[in-house]
Amino acid sequence: MAGQYCKIVVPVAFLLLGVLAILLLTIQIEDIEEPPDYMYGIVLDAGSSHTAMYIYKWPADKQNGTGIVTQHSECHVSGGGISSYAGQQGAAGRSLETCLDTAVKDIPKSRHSLTPVYLGATAGMRLLTISSPRVSEEILREVGDKIKSYPFNFRGAAILSGQAEGAYGWVTVNYLLENFVKYGFVGHWMSSGRETVGALDFGGASTQITFLTQDPVEDEKDSMTLRLYGKDYALYTHSFLCYGQDQMLRRLLAHLLQSQGYPKTVTHPCFPVGHSVPTEMGKVFDSPCTAESKPTPYDPRTPVTVLGSGQYHQCLGNVSELFSFGSCAYSQCSFDQVFQPNVSGNFMAFAAFFYVHSFLKLTTGIAVSTPAQLEEAARAVCNLTFQEMLALAPEQEKRLQQYCPAAVFIQVLLLRGYKFDELSLPKVSFQSKAGGASVGWALGYMLSLSNLLPAESVGMRKALHPSAWGVLLFLCSLLLLGALGYLVLHTSRGKNQDGICD
Repeated sequence: MAGQYCKIVVPVAFLLLGVLAILLLTIQIEDIEEPPDYMYGIVLDAGSSHTAMYIYKWPADKQNGTGIVTQHSECHVSGGGISSYAGQQGAAGRSLETCLDTAVKDIPKSRHSLTPVYLGATAGMRLLTISSPRVSEEILREVGDKIKSYPFNFRGAAILSGQAEGAYGWVTVNYLLENFVKYGFVGHWMSSGRETVGALDFGGASTQITFLTQDPVEDEKDSMTLRLYGKDYALYTHSFLCYGQDQMLRRLLAHLLQSQGYPKTVTHPCFPVGHSVPTEMGKVFDSPCTAESKPTPYDPRTPVTVLGSGQYHQCLGNVSELFSFGSCAYSQCSFDQVFQPNVSGNFMAFAAFFYVHSFLKLTTGIAVSTPAQLEEAARAVCNLTFQEMLALAPEQEKRLQQYCPAAVFIQVLLLRGYKFDELSLPKVSFQSKAGGASVGWALGYMLSLSNLLPAESVGMRKALHPSAWGVLLFLCSLLLLGALGYLVLHTSRGKNQDGICD
């Protein structure tokens, strides 16, 4: 009787355990998204004063056609911008090697051939194109050939228009501030519902202003529409060539030389009193920005000594003459007969804006958030001697004489040019980084161009919850032990003397 009972129960038990295992698998198995591989992109920001390389990455599945891009790493090329290598065959390309070698190490080898590389040149190359278009083309071809020698997917080397530079800077600012999308508590990207902010860029050879406006843009050249995350953004954007910090300083010195009759020693009211700097005529007048002030006859090797007088009001007067606040063919203008609607909303100012603003706060202790404070801080810096500035910022010795003219220039640009006032200037924040990424046009460029990259579908796989694995392993072990025990009992049934199942 016991033997018959066991012959029925044991197989049934095994059958029940098997059914339970199948039920467990059926209940616990669910569809889990396989995390897609990251896509990588490289942008080389070939500015007028130097080149920076930014590596970005984003999940291969994209949000509304635009990748969720983060900065992976960055590398700054030593030496000047690629335009500074004019006449030096091969030098512009060679200057990129160290950073490109870094990119080979930073990006997984399996992704090398799929990683697009873009080089965007800005105002320095725009100026070189004006003065020497053939040389400009040669430099672009040279850097392109250098990038092609690396295992990435070279997508081109181009000179960005000033309008594009301003617009992509605006995209970067608003992306980093999560004004387009944000990562929600539920673990998904969603529309932020926030207002966008304007972007103020102050580079080496140009300056840009870009913001969303409800007012009609009267000059079509200053209008641009971008589509990001399923939404269109109509922007006002304008770039002022020759109004970047380096070119502004050249134009100011050229103006002083011209107004003083091109003397061997020129008095500079924006330089610290008594501070002298040796230079040559060629370093002042070898730019299209200063061509109109060039003396005739002209020898670029003629030495000139620049002697500071530290006079704020004279500095302000001379800097103001770099702008044209006269006639305007539109309902209103900023300067140089350029239409601009009224500034509105918040702004982020970056690049040289940030560095000059930080220096003013450091050396004067003034908050520099209102027009009166900006004027007060600029006046205070212009009244400092070189030694006083050196004591406050010794690590910036080579650039100290530039801060007074740069501060006064920003004062005129923001207050008289862009017409920020007591209500709007406090809404400008000065930053160099946000969300761990550098603020500039490169990230915006990558965000926009990622629309052109092929998306990879999200893979699906069957998977168990971790808790289910423990139960399943226990059941499998139990089934295995039970089967083994049954075999042992079955082979020894003839020896069963004590009523054990046989």
